[in-house]
Amino acid sequence: MDEKRLKAFEDMLEAILKQYDDTTEKMVKLKAEGKERTATYRQLFANKLQLQAILSYYRTYGLLENEE
Repeated sequence: MDEKRLKAFEDMLEAILKQYDDTTEKMVKLKAEGKERTATYRQLFANKLQLQAILSYYRTYGLLENEE
């Protein structure tokens, strides 16, 4: 049971990191196109903040590896 649960946490962290990277990439692309005031950009920004909050919990509990 513990290994299964650990795997689930690791999978969740991997998914969050991927979403964070994808969101950041999309934001950079929109910014380069001058679309920083669009609803899409603002939604991505809000999503990025939520993902950062989740990652901060992982960081707080020492569950984030390769900290930059």
